[in-house]
Amino acid sequence: MIKIAPSILSADFANLERDIRRVSSADWLHVDVMDGCFVPNLTIGVPVVQSIRKCTGMFLDVHLMIDKPVRYVEAFAQAGADLLSVHLEADHPTGIAEALRRMEACKVKKAVALRPITAPSAVLPYLEGLDMVLVMTVEPGFGGQAFLEHQLASPRPCGGWRPAR
Repeated sequence: MIKIAPSILSADFANLERDIRRVSSADWLHVDVMDGCFVPNLTIGVPVVQSIRKCTGMFLDVHLMIDKPVRYVEAFAQAGADLLSVHLEADHPTGIAEALRRMEACKVKKAVALRPITAPSAVLPYLEGLDMVLVMTVEPGFGGQAFLEHQLASPRPCGGWRPAR
């Protein structure tokens, strides 16, 4: 299933509501959250997601490019996220498992984001409980990168790779 989810990372933040309205015919709205630790850049946080939720009923796909995401799952869920994506490299496997459990408890959809350098097999221990796997076509942390077409190759070899339900 293909969903169109424009990222607000390329929006004019002085006119964020206007730019969200401009893409309101899309399926989802993608929100890139960067903490300056897991990735070198810093973007938005919980207050901006709360503000976005107030001005749109769109499905909010919140991509957490943050260190130890379990610390913020509940806050982003309460702010209005419909789906949260975490990176496997952002914490120890027990921390990722706990983040996914908290997403379940908060009744938000759960996803794991795979960087281009991450083996698809890394998601297998979590796959049954996921609603989505975000296969990234750029390295996390920077907007405006060149699209990595090789990320679209299907199927990717890893012995058991299949789309999340």
